[in-house]
Amino acid sequence: SSSSSSCSSSSSSSTSTTTATAITLVYANMLGSATAGIIARICTHPLDTAKARVQANSNSHSVAGISSTVAKKKNAMIYRGPLDVLLKTARTEGLSGLYRGFGAVVVGGTPGTVLYLTSYDWAKQQLAQITSASSTTTTTMQSSKAQDFAIHFSAGMFAEAVACVIYVPVDVVKERLQVQHHQRVSITTATTGQQSTATPPTTTPQYYKSSWHAVQSMWRTEGLASLYKGYGATLLSFGTYSGLFFVLYEQLVEQLQHYHHLSTRDEVPFAGTLFCSCTAGAAASWITSPLDMAKLRLQIQRQRQQSTTTTTQQPHNTKVLYQTVWDCLVHAYRHEGGVKGLFRGAWARVLHFAPATTVTITSYEMCRSWFAKALLPAAAAGGDG
Repeated sequence: SSSSSSCSSSSSSSTSTTTATAITLVYANMLGSATAGIIARICTHPLDTAKARVQANSNSHSVAGISSTVAKKKNAMIYRGPLDVLLKTARTEGLSGLYRGFGAVVVGGTPGTVLYLTSYDWAKQQLAQITSASSTTTTTMQSSKAQDFAIHFSAGMFAEAVACVIYVPVDVVKERLQVQHHQRVSITTATTGQQSTATPPTTTPQYYKSSWHAVQSMWRTEGLASLYKGYGATLLSFGTYSGLFFVLYEQLVEQLQHYHHLSTRDEVPFAGTLFCSCTAGAAASWITSPLDMAKLRLQIQRQRQQSTTTTTQQPHNTKVLYQTVWDCLVHAYRHEGGVKGLFRGAWARVLHFAPATTVTITSYEMCRSWFAKALLPAAAAGGDG
Protein backbone atom coordinates (compact mmCIF):
# COMPACT_ATOMS: atom_id res chain seq x y z
CA SER A 1 0.00 0.00 0.00
CA SER A 2 2.83 2.33 0.92
CA SER A 3 4.65 1.37 -2.30
CA SER A 4 1.52 2.02 -4.40
CA SER A 5 1.07 5.43 -2.77
CA SER A 6 4.72 6.28 -3.45
CA CYS A 7 4.40 5.34 -7.13
CA SER A 8 1.22 7.39 -7.46
CA SER A 9 2.90 10.39 -5.86
CA SER A 10 5.94 10.02 -8.13
CA SER A 11 3.74 9.79 -11.25
CA SER A 12 1.74 12.85 -10.23
CA SER A 13 4.93 14.82 -9.59
CA SER A 14 6.36 13.79 -12.97
CA THR A 15 3.18 14.82 -14.77
CA SER A 16 3.13 18.15 -12.94
CA THR A 17 6.75 18.83 -13.90
CA THR A 18 6.11 17.92 -17.55
CA THR A 19 3.10 20.24 -17.71
CA ALA A 20 5.03 23.07 -16.07
CA THR A 21 7.88 22.58 -18.55
CA ALA A 22 5.53 22.65 -21.54
CA ILE A 23 3.86 25.84 -20.31
CA THR A 24 7.25 27.42 -19.67
CA LEU A 25 8.38 26.64 -23.21
CA VAL A 26 5.24 28.33 -24.55
CA TYR A 27 6.05 31.41 -22.49
CA ALA A 28 9.65 31.29 -23.70
CA ASN A 29 8.47 31.16 -27.32
CA MET A 30 6.10 34.07 -26.77
CA LEU A 31 8.72 36.24 -25.07
CA GLY A 32 11.31 35.28 -27.67
CA SER A 33 9.04 36.17 -30.59
CA ALA A 34 7.98 39.48 -29.02
CA THR A 35 11.59 40.48 -28.40
CA ALA A 36 12.62 39.39 -31.88
CA GLY A 37 9.82 41.41 -33.48
CA ILE A 38 10.79 44.62 -31.67
CA ILE A 39 14.51 44.21 -32.45
CA ALA A 40 13.78 43.57 -36.13
CA ARG A 41 11.47 46.59 -36.45
CA ILE A 42 13.97 48.95 -34.85
CA CYS A 43 16.72 47.79 -37.19
CA THR A 44 14.80 47.66 -40.48
CA HIS A 45 11.83 50.07 -40.37
CA PRO A 46 13.59 52.72 -42.53
CA LEU A 47 14.03 50.04 -45.22
CA ASP A 48 10.30 49.28 -44.99
CA THR A 49 9.54 52.98 -45.51
CA ALA A 50 11.79 52.99 -48.59
CA LYS A 51 9.98 49.92 -49.96
CA ALA A 52 6.56 51.47 -49.44
CA ARG A 53 7.45 54.72 -51.19
CA VAL A 54 9.09 53.02 -54.15
CA GLN A 55 6.14 50.68 -54.64
CA ALA A 56 3.65 53.56 -54.28
CA ASN A 57 5.30 55.32 -57.24
CA SER A 58 3.67 54.69 -60.60
CA ASN A 59 4.79 55.87 -64.04
CA SER A 60 1.31 56.02 -65.47
CA HIS A 61 -0.76 56.90 -62.46
CA SER A 62 -0.59 60.00 -60.36
CA VAL A 63 2.13 60.42 -57.79
CA ALA A 64 0.24 61.48 -54.68
CA GLY A 65 -2.71 62.43 -56.81
CA ILE A 66 -0.68 64.45 -59.31
CA SER A 67 -0.15 63.26 -62.86
CA SER A 68 3.38 62.04 -63.48
CA THR A 69 3.82 64.55 -66.33
CA VAL A 70 3.06 67.50 -64.04
CA ALA A 71 5.15 65.96 -61.27
CA LYS A 72 8.23 65.69 -63.47
CA LYS A 73 7.86 69.22 -64.84
CA LYS A 74 7.45 70.64 -61.35
CA ASN A 75 10.31 68.61 -59.81
CA ALA A 76 8.00 66.61 -57.56
CA MET A 77 9.53 64.02 -55.28
CA ILE A 78 9.87 60.94 -57.48
CA TYR A 79 12.20 58.22 -56.22
CA ARG A 80 14.64 56.27 -58.37
CA GLY A 81 15.20 53.48 -55.87
CA PRO A 82 15.40 52.53 -52.18
CA LEU A 83 18.70 54.33 -51.57
CA ASP A 84 17.28 57.47 -53.18
CA VAL A 85 14.28 57.24 -50.84
CA LEU A 86 16.49 56.92 -47.77
CA LEU A 87 18.69 59.88 -48.73
CA LYS A 88 15.85 62.21 -49.75
CA THR A 89 13.70 61.29 -46.77
CA ALA A 90 16.55 61.78 -44.32
CA ARG A 91 17.36 65.15 -45.91
CA THR A 92 13.81 66.53 -46.11
CA GLU A 93 12.11 64.83 -43.14
CA GLY A 94 14.87 63.70 -40.82
CA LEU A 95 14.90 60.54 -38.73
CA SER A 96 11.19 60.82 -37.96
CA GLY A 97 10.41 60.49 -41.66
CA LEU A 98 12.30 57.22 -41.89
CA TYR A 99 10.42 55.87 -38.86
CA ARG A 100 6.97 57.07 -39.92
CA GLY A 101 4.35 54.53 -38.80
CA PHE A 102 6.76 52.92 -36.31
CA GLY A 103 4.35 53.34 -33.39
CA ALA A 104 1.65 51.29 -35.09
CA VAL A 105 4.16 48.56 -35.91
CA VAL A 106 5.54 48.22 -32.37
CA VAL A 107 2.21 48.40 -30.55
CA GLY A 108 0.23 46.27 -33.00
CA GLY A 109 2.93 44.37 -34.85
CA THR A 110 4.59 42.88 -31.76
CA PRO A 111 1.57 40.76 -30.75
CA GLY A 112 1.22 39.94 -34.45
CA THR A 113 4.77 38.58 -34.51
CA VAL A 114 4.05 36.52 -31.38
CA LEU A 115 0.97 35.00 -33.05
CA TYR A 116 2.88 34.44 -36.28
CA LEU A 117 5.90 32.58 -34.90
CA THR A 118 4.08 30.60 -32.20
CA SER A 119 1.32 29.62 -34.68
CA TYR A 120 3.92 28.38 -37.13
CA ASP A 121 5.64 26.21 -34.51
CA TRP A 122 2.30 24.80 -33.35
CA ALA A 123 1.00 24.10 -36.87
CA LYS A 124 4.29 22.49 -37.91
CA GLN A 125 4.19 20.12 -34.93
CA GLN A 126 0.55 19.20 -35.48
CA LEU A 127 1.01 18.56 -39.21
CA ALA A 128 4.16 16.54 -38.56
CA GLN A 129 2.27 14.32 -36.10
CA ILE A 130 -0.58 13.79 -38.57
CA THR A 131 1.71 12.86 -41.46
CA SER A 132 3.91 10.60 -39.32
CA ALA A 133 0.84 8.74 -38.08
CA SER A 134 -0.44 8.20 -41.61
CA SER A 135 2.91 7.44 -43.26
CA THR A 136 4.21 3.91 -43.82
CA THR A 137 7.63 2.35 -43.53
CA THR A 138 7.82 2.19 -47.33
CA THR A 139 7.71 5.97 -47.69
CA THR A 140 10.29 7.00 -50.29
CA MET A 141 12.72 9.88 -49.91
CA GLN A 142 10.92 11.79 -52.67
CA SER A 143 7.53 11.51 -50.97
CA SER A 144 9.17 12.43 -47.66
CA LYS A 145 10.49 15.67 -49.16
CA ALA A 146 7.06 16.37 -50.63
CA GLN A 147 5.56 15.89 -47.16
CA ASP A 148 8.12 18.27 -45.65
CA PHE A 149 7.31 20.85 -48.32
CA ALA A 150 3.57 20.52 -47.64
CA ILE A 151 4.07 20.74 -43.86
CA HIS A 152 6.27 23.84 -43.91
CA PHE A 153 4.31 25.65 -46.61
CA SER A 154 0.95 24.91 -44.97
CA ALA A 155 2.25 25.88 -41.52
CA GLY A 156 3.56 29.16 -42.93
CA MET A 157 0.23 29.92 -44.61
CA PHE A 158 -1.66 29.05 -41.43
CA ALA A 159 0.58 31.29 -39.30
CA GLU A 160 0.04 34.19 -41.68
CA ALA A 161 -3.74 33.67 -41.73
CA VAL A 162 -3.83 33.86 -37.93
CA ALA A 163 -1.45 36.82 -37.66
CA CYS A 164 -3.20 38.80 -40.42
CA VAL A 165 -6.05 39.55 -38.01
CA ILE A 166 -3.56 41.91 -36.35
CA TYR A 167 -1.12 42.50 -39.21
CA VAL A 168 -3.59 43.96 -41.72
CA PRO A 169 -4.82 46.96 -39.67
CA VAL A 170 -1.23 47.65 -38.61
CA ASP A 171 -0.07 47.40 -42.22
CA VAL A 172 -2.76 49.75 -43.53
CA VAL A 173 -2.03 52.43 -40.89
CA LYS A 174 1.73 52.03 -41.28
CA GLU A 175 1.70 52.33 -45.06
CA ARG A 176 -0.58 55.36 -45.13
CA LEU A 177 1.73 57.11 -42.69
CA GLN A 178 4.81 56.06 -44.65
CA VAL A 179 3.64 57.45 -47.99
CA GLN A 180 1.75 60.55 -46.83
CA HIS A 181 4.76 62.82 -46.41
CA HIS A 182 5.84 61.80 -49.89
CA GLN A 183 2.44 63.01 -51.02
CA ARG A 184 2.80 66.22 -49.04
CA VAL A 185 6.12 67.10 -50.69
CA SER A 186 4.82 66.26 -54.16
CA ILE A 187 1.73 68.43 -53.81
CA THR A 188 3.74 71.39 -52.59
CA THR A 189 6.32 71.24 -55.34
CA ALA A 190 3.75 70.69 -58.05
CA THR A 191 1.87 73.86 -57.14
CA THR A 192 4.78 76.20 -56.32
CA GLY A 193 7.64 74.79 -58.37
CA GLN A 194 9.85 74.76 -55.27
CA GLN A 195 10.55 71.95 -52.87
CA SER A 196 9.07 72.49 -49.45
CA THR A 197 8.33 70.40 -46.37
CA ALA A 198 5.64 72.66 -44.96
CA THR A 199 2.78 70.83 -43.31
CA PRO A 200 -0.43 70.92 -45.36
CA PRO A 201 -3.59 72.46 -43.94
CA THR A 202 -5.17 70.40 -41.16
CA THR A 203 -8.30 70.11 -43.26
CA THR A 204 -6.52 67.76 -45.68
CA PRO A 205 -8.37 64.51 -44.89
CA GLN A 206 -5.56 62.11 -45.66
CA TYR A 207 -2.90 63.73 -43.46
CA TYR A 208 -2.46 61.80 -40.21
CA LYS A 209 -0.59 63.23 -37.23
CA SER A 210 0.13 59.86 -35.61
CA SER A 211 -0.78 56.19 -35.73
CA TRP A 212 -3.65 56.66 -33.27
CA HIS A 213 -4.93 59.69 -35.20
CA ALA A 214 -4.86 57.58 -38.37
CA VAL A 215 -6.93 54.83 -36.74
CA GLN A 216 -9.47 57.36 -35.42
CA SER A 217 -9.72 59.19 -38.76
CA MET A 218 -10.11 56.01 -40.80
CA TRP A 219 -12.72 54.60 -38.40
CA ARG A 220 -14.69 57.86 -38.51
CA THR A 221 -14.52 58.62 -42.25
CA GLU A 222 -14.21 55.18 -43.86
CA GLY A 223 -15.53 52.75 -41.25
CA LEU A 224 -14.02 49.61 -39.71
CA ALA A 225 -13.64 48.01 -43.13
CA SER A 226 -10.93 50.56 -44.01
CA LEU A 227 -8.62 49.05 -41.38
CA TYR A 228 -8.92 45.70 -43.13
CA LYS A 229 -8.52 47.07 -46.64
CA GLY A 230 -6.69 44.57 -48.79
CA TYR A 231 -7.08 41.70 -46.30
CA GLY A 232 -7.28 39.10 -49.05
CA ALA A 233 -4.36 40.72 -50.88
CA THR A 234 -2.29 40.73 -47.69
CA LEU A 235 -3.04 37.08 -47.01
CA LEU A 236 -2.18 36.20 -50.60
CA SER A 237 1.06 38.22 -50.50
CA PHE A 238 2.34 37.49 -47.00
CA GLY A 239 0.87 33.98 -46.89
CA THR A 240 2.70 32.95 -50.05
CA TYR A 241 5.85 34.67 -48.76
CA SER A 242 5.64 32.87 -45.40
CA GLY A 243 5.02 29.50 -47.02
CA LEU A 244 7.97 29.86 -49.40
CA PHE A 245 10.23 31.30 -46.70
CA PHE A 246 9.71 28.47 -44.24
CA VAL A 247 10.05 25.81 -46.94
CA LEU A 248 13.41 27.27 -48.00
CA TYR A 249 14.56 28.01 -44.44
CA GLU A 250 13.78 24.56 -43.08
CA GLN A 251 15.46 22.88 -46.06
CA LEU A 252 18.59 25.00 -45.68
CA VAL A 253 18.80 24.31 -41.94
CA GLU A 254 18.35 20.58 -42.58
CA GLN A 255 21.13 20.58 -45.18
CA LEU A 256 23.37 22.48 -42.78
CA GLN A 257 22.70 19.90 -40.06
CA HIS A 258 23.66 17.04 -42.39
CA TYR A 259 26.76 18.85 -43.65
CA HIS A 260 28.11 19.50 -40.14
CA HIS A 261 26.80 16.17 -38.75
CA LEU A 262 24.70 17.89 -36.09
CA SER A 263 22.10 15.89 -34.16
CA THR A 264 19.64 18.75 -33.51
CA ARG A 265 18.87 22.15 -35.05
CA ASP A 266 19.75 23.81 -31.72
CA GLU A 267 23.38 22.96 -32.49
CA VAL A 268 23.36 24.95 -35.73
CA PRO A 269 25.78 27.87 -35.21
CA PHE A 270 24.63 31.49 -35.25
CA ALA A 271 26.31 32.12 -38.61
CA GLY A 272 24.43 29.17 -40.09
CA THR A 273 21.04 30.44 -38.88
CA LEU A 274 21.96 33.88 -40.22
CA PHE A 275 22.80 32.48 -43.66
CA CYS A 276 19.67 30.29 -43.88
CA SER A 277 17.23 33.01 -42.84
CA CYS A 278 18.83 35.68 -45.05
CA THR A 279 18.91 33.45 -48.14
CA ALA A 280 15.34 32.22 -47.65
CA GLY A 281 14.08 35.74 -46.93
CA ALA A 282 15.71 37.25 -50.01
CA ALA A 283 14.43 34.54 -52.36
CA ALA A 284 10.87 34.48 -51.00
CA SER A 285 10.57 38.29 -50.95
CA TRP A 286 11.75 38.60 -54.57
CA ILE A 287 9.35 35.94 -55.86
CA THR A 288 6.32 37.49 -54.11
CA SER A 289 7.19 41.13 -54.84
CA PRO A 290 4.40 41.66 -57.45
CA LEU A 291 1.79 40.51 -54.94
CA ASP A 292 3.19 42.86 -52.29
CA MET A 293 3.15 45.81 -54.70
CA ALA A 294 -0.50 45.11 -55.56
CA LYS A 295 -1.38 44.75 -51.88
CA LEU A 296 0.19 48.09 -50.98
CA ARG A 297 -1.60 49.97 -53.78
CA LEU A 298 -4.93 48.50 -52.74
CA GLN A 299 -4.37 49.61 -49.15
CA ILE A 300 -3.36 53.21 -49.87
CA GLN A 301 -5.63 53.93 -52.84
CA ARG A 302 -8.46 55.53 -50.82
CA GLN A 303 -6.01 58.05 -49.44
CA ARG A 304 -4.64 58.78 -52.87
CA GLN A 305 -8.14 59.43 -54.22
CA GLN A 306 -8.83 61.87 -51.35
CA SER A 307 -5.53 63.61 -52.04
CA THR A 308 -6.47 64.05 -55.68
CA THR A 309 -9.93 65.45 -55.11
CA THR A 310 -9.04 67.78 -52.25
CA THR A 311 -5.72 69.21 -53.35
CA THR A 312 -5.60 69.31 -57.12
CA GLN A 313 -9.28 69.76 -57.92
CA GLN A 314 -8.90 67.70 -61.08
CA PRO A 315 -11.84 65.27 -61.32
CA HIS A 316 -10.31 63.40 -64.25
CA ASN A 317 -7.46 62.22 -62.01
CA THR A 318 -9.70 60.68 -59.35
CA LYS A 319 -10.02 57.31 -61.03
CA VAL A 320 -6.91 55.72 -59.56
CA LEU A 321 -8.63 52.91 -57.69
CA TYR A 322 -7.88 49.23 -58.19
CA GLN A 323 -10.67 46.76 -57.61
CA THR A 324 -8.63 43.57 -57.08
CA VAL A 325 -5.08 42.25 -56.91
CA TRP A 326 -5.46 41.03 -60.48
CA ASP A 327 -6.47 44.55 -61.56
CA CYS A 328 -3.28 45.95 -60.00
CA LEU A 329 -1.09 43.32 -61.64
CA VAL A 330 -2.67 43.73 -65.09
CA HIS A 331 -2.40 47.52 -64.96
CA ALA A 332 1.24 47.40 -63.84
CA TYR A 333 2.09 44.98 -66.64
CA ARG A 334 0.26 46.92 -69.38
CA HIS A 335 1.16 50.48 -68.43
CA GLU A 336 4.39 50.32 -66.43
CA GLY A 337 6.78 48.36 -68.60
CA GLY A 338 5.62 44.75 -68.53
CA VAL A 339 7.51 42.51 -66.13
CA LYS A 340 9.50 45.52 -64.93
CA GLY A 341 6.26 47.11 -63.74
CA LEU A 342 5.26 43.96 -61.87
CA PHE A 343 8.57 43.93 -60.02
CA ARG A 344 8.56 47.65 -59.19
CA GLY A 345 10.23 47.98 -55.81
CA ALA A 346 11.38 44.35 -55.81
CA TRP A 347 14.92 45.24 -54.77
CA ALA A 348 13.54 47.56 -52.08
CA ARG A 349 11.43 44.65 -50.81
CA VAL A 350 14.44 42.32 -50.75
CA LEU A 351 16.51 45.05 -49.08
CA HIS A 352 13.89 45.23 -46.33
CA PHE A 353 12.66 41.66 -45.98
CA ALA A 354 16.00 39.85 -46.13
CA PRO A 355 17.54 41.67 -43.13
CA ALA A 356 14.16 41.95 -41.34
CA THR A 357 13.53 38.22 -41.59
CA THR A 358 17.15 37.45 -40.73
CA VAL A 359 17.05 39.59 -37.59
CA THR A 360 13.61 38.23 -36.62
CA ILE A 361 14.44 34.53 -37.02
CA THR A 362 17.95 34.66 -35.52
CA SER A 363 16.72 36.81 -32.62
CA TYR A 364 13.79 34.44 -32.10
CA GLU A 365 15.98 31.34 -32.05
CA MET A 366 18.41 32.96 -29.61
CA CYS A 367 15.85 34.71 -27.40
CA ARG A 368 13.52 31.75 -26.94
CA SER A 369 16.52 29.57 -26.06
CA TRP A 370 17.68 32.17 -23.52
CA PHE A 371 14.21 32.57 -22.01
CA ALA A 372 13.75 28.80 -21.85
CA LYS A 373 17.04 28.36 -19.95
CA ALA A 374 16.12 31.22 -17.62
CA LEU A 375 12.57 30.03 -16.92
CA LEU A 376 12.95 26.23 -16.86
CA PRO A 377 14.78 26.03 -13.48
CA ALA A 378 11.96 28.02 -11.88
CA ALA A 379 9.36 25.80 -13.55
CA ALA A 380 11.15 22.65 -12.37
CA ALA A 381 11.33 24.02 -8.83
CA GLY A 382 7.63 24.87 -8.94
CA GLY A 383 6.79 21.40 -10.27
CA ASP A 384 8.83 19.71 -7.53
CA GLY A 385 7.08 21.84 -4.93
